[in-house]
Order: sequence, then C-alpha cells, then structure tokens
Amino acid sequence: MNRLAGATSPYLLQHAENPVDWWPWGPEAFEEARRRDVPVLLSVGYSACHWCHVMASESFEDLTTAKYMNRHFVNIKVDREERPDVDAVYMEAVQAATGQGGWPMTVFLTADGEPFYFGTYFPPAPRHGMASFPQVLEGVSAAWTDRREEVAEVAGRIVRELAGRSLGHGGDGVPGESELSQALLGLTREYDARHGGFGGAPKFPPSMVTEFLLRHHARTGAEGALQMAADTCEAMARGGIYDQLGGGFARYSVDREWVVPHFEKMLYDNALLCRVYAHLWRATGSELARRVAVETADFLVRELRTAEGGFASALDADSDDGTGRHAEGAYYVWTPGQLREVLGEADAEFAARYFGVTEEGTFEEGASVLQLPRNGGMVDAARVESVRARLLAAREQRPRPGRDDKIVAAWNGLAIAALAETGAYFDRPDLVERATEAADLLVRVHLGDTARLARTSKDGRSGAHAAVLEDYGDVAEGFLALASVTGDGAWLEFAGFLLDIVLDRFAAEDGALFDTADDAEQLIRRPQDPTDNAAPSGWTAAAGALLSYAAHTGSEAHRTAAERALGVVKALGPRVPRFIGWGLATAEALLDGPREIAVVGPEGDPAARELHRTALLATAPGAVVATGAPDSGEFPLLAGRPLVGGHSAAYVCRRFVCAAPTIEVGALRRELGVYE
Repeated sequence: MNRLAGATSPYLLQHAENPVDWWPWGPEAFEEARRRDVPVLLSVGYSACHWCHVMASESFEDLTTAKYMNRHFVNIKVDREERPDVDAVYMEAVQAATGQGGWPMTVFLTADGEPFYFGTYFPPAPRHGMASFPQVLEGVSAAWTDRREEVAEVAGRIVRELAGRSLGHGGDGVPGESELSQALLGLTREYDARHGGFGGAPKFPPSMVTEFLLRHHARTGAEGALQMAADTCEAMARGGIYDQLGGGFARYSVDREWVVPHFEKMLYDNALLCRVYAHLWRATGSELARRVAVETADFLVRELRTAEGGFASALDADSDDGTGRHAEGAYYVWTPGQLREVLGEADAEFAARYFGVTEEGTFEEGASVLQLPRNGGMVDAARVESVRARLLAAREQRPRPGRDDKIVAAWNGLAIAALAETGAYFDRPDLVERATEAADLLVRVHLGDTARLARTSKDGRSGAHAAVLEDYGDVAEGFLALASVTGDGAWLEFAGFLLDIVLDRFAAEDGALFDTADDAEQLIRRPQDPTDNAAPSGWTAAAGALLSYAAHTGSEAHRTAAERALGVVKALGPRVPRFIGWGLATAEALLDGPREIAVVGPEGDPAARELHRTALLATAPGAVVATGAPDSGEFPLLAGRPLVGGHSAAYVCRRFVCAAPTIEVGALRRELGVYE
C-alpha cells in the first residue's frame, strides 16, 4: 500500500515507490504495531541528505530487505524538516545512547513510542566493524521475540532518563558583561586563527556566533571580536564552501580549510549567512562582504524561490555526473580539461590558476572545487567576470541537483529578514519585494484561517503539521525586519500576533520555553532545547523576536518574557558559546537597549528616506527602526514624535526615552556609529 503518495514532503515522496510498506507518522501506525505485536522501525531523514539517499538505494529499494522489514516491523518514515519535534526527541535518545547522531536516523520503538535500539546509517553488508542493516533487523526481531522483558526494561529506562532531562533554565537573571566576556574568551580559545572558524573538521559556518561577534564589537569596540568575524567570513567566501560561480553556501566543509564542502545547499544557511555578510559590510564597508551578501541573496531568489513566492528548503548534494551515475558535487566541480572545453586554452589556464583547479584535483577523481586566491594580488577583474559568466552558463547545461520544494515557515522567516535588509542596504528594491511576497505567502497559506501557524506548505497547500517554536520565533523575526525596512506597520501587528501565541502556548511558568505548544501532539517527552544547531534554536529565536517587539511597542510583558528566556544564556553562554550564538547576540541587544529609532516625515520626502536608510545601517545591536508620518498609527514609536521645524527628523531612544531629535543625516550617522 502506497501510504506516502499524498504527502507534501518531497522526502516522503522519494520513498513512496519503495517496496518497504512505509507508514507516515501517526497513531494509525502505532495501533498497527500493537495489533500485529511487532516493533516500530522509525527512519528519519530529509530530502537533501546524502547518506539518506545512500541507505535508501542500498536497503529500502532492495526487495529482500524490504520483505523482511514488512514482515517483522511497522515501518514509519519521517521528514525531520516537517517534524522537528519527532526528530529532536529521538535524536536525543540516539545521542545519549551512542554518543553521536546524524541522518538517516534509525530507531526501533515499542507500540507506545518508547525507543529501545538506535543507530544512524547502516550498510547493506558488514563494514569497518559496523553491523549490516539485515543483521540489525534480525537482531532486533530476535530480541523482540525472545527477550521481550529485557526490551521493555530498556525502553522504560530510556524514557525515564529522557523525562528527567527537562531544563529548568529561565528566569535566573539576564546575562551581563561578565557572561558575554566569558563567552568571547571561550570562542577565542576555540578559534582557528589560521583558517578562520571554530574547531576542526568537519567545519560548519558559524553564522549565529558571527552575529554575536559583530554585535559585541559594535557595543564594546572589541577589535578581536570583529577580527574573528571578518577573517572567518573572508576564509569562507574564498573557500570551496562558497559557490564561486553562482553564489550561495554549501552546508559545511569536510576539512578545516573550507576547501571541500558537503555540497547540499540549505535555505537556512544561506539566509543566515546573507544577513551576516550584509551586517559585516555595514560594520566595515568590506567590498567582499557586499559582493557575497548580494550574490547569496540573488542565489536565494534564482535557485530557491518557488512559484508561490516562498523559498524552497534545499538543493541536493548529488546530481547526475553526465554518465547516468549520481555523484556528490557533480554539478559544481571542474577538471582542467572541462575548463579548456568551455574557455579555450589561454583562459582555461588563467581560470585554473585563479580558481585553484589542478590536475590532481582537490576533490574526487581529479576534479577540483573552485576557490579564490588568498594572496590578494592584482587580477584582471574584467577577465575574471568573463570567465565566471562563461563557466556559469556552461554549468547551467549540466544535470541539476534536485530541489526540496517544501516551504518551511521558520527558514522563510530567516530569508525574509535577510532579503529585506540586504535590499535596503544595497538599493535593491526587488529583494525587498521578494521578501514581502514570501511574507504574504506565510500569512495567506501558513496562517490562513486557522489563527495558528503551519510548519510547512508545498505548491500553495498548507501541510498538516503544526508549527514549532522556531517557526513562531523566526517568522516573527522576519516580519519585524520587514516592518523596519518597509515602514508597513501590518508586519509589526502580525509579529505581535505570533509572539502572543508564544507566550500563551510555549512558555513555562519559570520563563523557560518549550519547542512545541502545550496542545501539540504528546510524544514520549516535550522537547525543549535552547542550543543552536544549524539555525537559531526556537528558544533564542523567540527571545530575540520578543525583545525586538518590545522595543517597537514598549510592551513590558514581551520584554520581561525575553529577559526571562535569556536566563538560559546566562547559564550556558560562558560554557558553550559556540552553541548558543543567537542567544548571545540577543543578550548584546538587551545590554545596548536595544536602540529604538523613529524616523518621522511626510510620505515621499527624500530627507526622510535618507534618514531612514541611515537608521537601518546602524550597527547598534538589535536596533529597531520605525518610519512614517508623525502619529500615523503605523508604529507606537512614532507617537508623539513631531517634525522638527517642519523638517523630517530622527529620534534615537531606549525604552521610549529619546535623545534630542536630529534632521541631519551626518549627525545621525555619528550618533549611531554608521560606517563612514
């Protein structure tokens, strides 16, 4: 029976024709396991996951393996991007039991959803000391049949241990100068001074930590923080993790030098990094940062924008290499011979030197990942652009990586913020328009008539799964950024609506936040994780949006909720700063105020427009901007802020207490520390 055919998840649809009798996550599957008295095999992955594709090809498409699975298990397939709550709960169990995690995640459960055996990828035959997937299936089935009491005892113990892990952090006081200084010191210890970034291989782009470093420098003037941020951004921009032809970042680098990426491209990475590079340009005027921000924004629009106006989740790492074989990175890598075919001998030699393409290769089978030179020497810019354009046009003729077209609310919220700000900084109204269209889609499809946010949609149809905390936090963040850029107060109202749901449904009495609403499906435990992973945690995303909304409106309830949520940053920031970067960035905003900037002026007034753009360029951590006619009702910040001598004016405030207004752009630039 093909139970996945009606799914909105491209990942589930990839498995719809497997010989495995897959069930979607739901009570019917667990009831079937109870009726048949067999365990549940839960397989969790996502569309752009390389090893998920490998295991599917090796095992789930194998008729013998599928028959065994169907006979001895009820098999459930979950897209972790649609159900991050299911993924989080069972990944916590996997990591606790094995010390590591990853996808595909393979978990064996009782009919009550209690886990008793775990793993990630299993090969089809024993390999490097790892049991084969058939061996695992047989071993679990034998244990279920012959040692049921032992299985039940293990499952019960795991559930009890998970239940005891609930966090109590929240309401313990806000992080202050001491905690943020300790966090910076911790990051300095882990910083890779030679190659940029933090830690060793594999190396992930530290977008949220970089935002903290930029904000810390803006607030304190700490040059070391800015240097770590700038050097890391430059190393990534010149490395193979950045697409030197088409823009955009791959998921991570397999080495510490940023040379060879894992080639999947995720919406959340590119949205976060687009914003980081735009903020780096705002702080330093770096031409490289400007170029990367704009190219990444253009990549988002060109490669990930859907027909409905939202942004797709990901591009696969794999594609056809031209021989009918799927290979990782095939779309992106080059050999010297391929350069000669496209460019001719002379330009191919130039391109090979410039992009680091060698006969030996930096990747597999003599292919190279394109990089930029690090020597800073003079190059023929016109020739570089000609070569890039021709290589990009030739690459467009290659078989393209697959695209996961589902719209994830949280990640679209991040994209909205990035595109709105990048468009405003670099005079690209088209990017602001794309951000607005994505926001319209979230309101129209993900909110619709339900008054509660849906996690995903596809082809203009809302998915069945409820949004989690990161969706509410990140979408509110996107709407608040859009309100500041456009001067449209409707986005402030929508953000407030979402954040009121956060306070009503996701907050605990002590100020801590849960990842799921209080009326969401009950799993073996209610997930709650304040630490950042690939994107801001729901906890810190919500804290940041609550603080910005309070700055816009003066709401003490929202500010208090933000401060109580930031108690976890006080506890964790000095200990694990790499994993709570967005919380640290939000704490920087709290310590700075954050600044509230009201720009009042008649509609269409050029002076008001220039003051507004200057306000948006403020590096003050977490500053919010409102613009419009005095007392227009669009923004509470504009109330009681008159024109000055008939001229448009800017008011810079903290907690609605304002300094003297200014009508001069230069004075405003100096007051806000805008880069000259």
